[in-house]
Amino acid sequence: MTTGQSATGGAQSTPQDSAAAEPPPPGASTDVPPAATSAGTDADTRATGPDTTAADSKEAAAVGDRAGSSSDRDTEAEPTGTADPPATTTGADAGSGDTGNGKTARDHKTAGNDKTAGNDKTSGKDTASKSSTSKDASGRGDDKDAGDSDKEKAGEGATGDAKPDPWAAFGPAPVPVPTWYGRLGRRLGRFAIHEWTLAALGSLALAVLMTWPTLRYPRHTLPQDYWDPSLQAWQMAWSGHILKTDPAQLWHANTFFPERWSFAFSDTLLGYAPAGMIGTGPEHALLRYNIIFVLAHALATFGAYVLARQLGASRIGSAVAGVSYTYAPWLLAQAGHLHVISNGGIPLALAMLARGHGWSLRHGYRPERRNPGWVYAGWLVAAWQLSLGFGIGLPFAYVLAGTVVVAAVIWYAKRIFWRVKRPFGQRLLTADLIGGLIFAGVGILLAIPYFTVTQLHPHAERSIADIAVFSPPATGFVTAPGESRVWGELHEGARAILPWHPEMTLLPGFVLYALAAGGLFFSIWTARQRLLLFLGVLVTMVLAMGTEFFGGTFTFVPLFEHLPGWNGIRTPGRLMLWTTLLLGLLAAGAVSAFAERVREISAERIPSWPSPWLRLATLVPLVLVLAEGTNTTPQPVVPTQPAAMREVDGPMLVLPSGQSHDQPVMLWSTSRFQQVVNGGSGFVPRQLDDVRRVTMAFPDQTSVDYLRTLGVQNVLILRDLVVGTPWEISIDAPVDGLGITREEIGSVVVFRL
Repeated sequence: MTTGQSATGGAQSTPQDSAAAEPPPPGASTDVPPAATSAGTDADTRATGPDTTAADSKEAAAVGDRAGSSSDRDTEAEPTGTADPPATTTGADAGSGDTGNGKTARDHKTAGNDKTAGNDKTSGKDTASKSSTSKDASGRGDDKDAGDSDKEKAGEGATGDAKPDPWAAFGPAPVPVPTWYGRLGRRLGRFAIHEWTLAALGSLALAVLMTWPTLRYPRHTLPQDYWDPSLQAWQMAWSGHILKTDPAQLWHANTFFPERWSFAFSDTLLGYAPAGMIGTGPEHALLRYNIIFVLAHALATFGAYVLARQLGASRIGSAVAGVSYTYAPWLLAQAGHLHVISNGGIPLALAMLARGHGWSLRHGYRPERRNPGWVYAGWLVAAWQLSLGFGIGLPFAYVLAGTVVVAAVIWYAKRIFWRVKRPFGQRLLTADLIGGLIFAGVGILLAIPYFTVTQLHPHAERSIADIAVFSPPATGFVTAPGESRVWGELHEGARAILPWHPEMTLLPGFVLYALAAGGLFFSIWTARQRLLLFLGVLVTMVLAMGTEFFGGTFTFVPLFEHLPGWNGIRTPGRLMLWTTLLLGLLAAGAVSAFAERVREISAERIPSWPSPWLRLATLVPLVLVLAEGTNTTPQPVVPTQPAAMREVDGPMLVLPSGQSHDQPVMLWSTSRFQQVVNGGSGFVPRQLDDVRRVTMAFPDQTSVDYLRTLGVQNVLILRDLVVGTPWEISIDAPVDGLGITREEIGSVVVFRL
């Protein structure tokens, strides 16, 4: 019995056969090396022996033909006893780890070495009969030593009861083909852990925490007080309502009847109109206001964070800039002014514009980072910020205009005098032109109603004397408002000597002062950049003082007299917003430098990993700034809307009337938006002042005739508020002979004219 034969005459797997049957790894060449083929053929030749008869050779060829056809491959039978390699190798056969000739050779070995067929000592039987028997055994596949072995070697064990290749587990896994939902999931996952996503979520969570309990009873309370917030809640409700029903009447609001352009009597918060389209009535207006109040804080934090990051600060340094910009102690006194709190569009727009132009404070201009899309987005956000009100938006518009002019001058000066030519790009220039035109167009369209109001109401224009009333002294920069949890009680005496402390307590934070001072000496910014930031701080502080800095002769007054719209700024102290932003950038530079130093120290450690104390040390500035920004802002309950406000038609007058009384009346009118004479704003129209004076004796003939002249049909007197007023007695006086009727709806007395 020769090598490769079994005791029963079946073929055994030789090492050569096993190697030939092994499938190639993915990516490997499918060509069979000639040496390997030759070796396999030589082994078959040795197995059959040199004395094989011609009959055996013919029989082996026939068996090979049938074996080849059973594997569905068209292969050419090769006579045994030859050592020549096959002429060609098909890709399909090579891919399965076998060639047609290789399979024929193994079949030859099986047939040629069969003792029963070729070497039977008692060969009295017909050779054809033996050959037929061998073929039948091969065709049935019952010979486990031959048929199954051939299938395993040929890699054909994937069907039927064949055994899997035990070596397949050691091969490389197939590359999975991702499905559409798999790709979507990975994209969402990457988006969820992106820095901007985490920064936005962190800003939102911090806003909820730092403004708490604003969202505890959002349908019934308002932060700070219910006067100006009631007015602003009405503004959002009115803009959303009228844009859905009759956009042409946007500027002719239902309040201050019969005045025209009454929506332009104060900053409009027009950018929040989409939110005003959701819900009706006072409760929805309060809920909307409180949600926007919290979101405004979140946007301010996020905007200042991304601006500092774009300029080159580290994450922790940018977080300090974002938090100090939003929760500076002086802003706690502005909690009742949503148009002041809504300042997040300023740093966000600046960050987008800087990113679109490929510019940062730390790395300068990098043309490869230009992106016109960010430029468009920056100008649109700037236009949206302007639509919230000119009190904050007008200085922002002048800052943008000045930045554009200075950048253009520096750009062309470098090209002309220093011969520095850097690419700018047609697309970027187009984006700036279109975006700038959109911003300017929005500003002009919003300014037209205000210029109209100043023409109709000349007394509404500000004067230098008005500015002097609200101009803070230098001590205001170190005085905190009463709402500050840390400094409120301690600074009570300092506030007492201020003429109008709600607009004169301008402390941005002692921690911020300290960090900014440190940033002058230890920072990631260059010395020139630090100097420019410091000069910006000084200039904005001087402007925030109004007429208190040497009468404002060379500072605020020239701007007031010569810049269009600047005379509409009543409170110069709100320019402290820019001081706070610049101080935050100086502080971000110092904290970023400290964080970099911590990383350098950590790199020197073995292993290079910062200790817990070093990591906690980088968070100390952030924690201190947050602690100084905590507040004790009150959350008063808003007076409930009387039922008569939902039932009585307009035009109507609600008494008592005054600045503090009329603003809740404006909020109550959001159920039906009927026309009301009442209204509150930054100034009192002469006609409303006349109405309040004439109706002090209502109901009498003079007041009734005057109200009829204006077109008023109903007068509502709130019985709960008449104590100590002239109406405490006249509310129940007889109305005979006046041609009016009186009825009571709840606690409200309604006089129908």
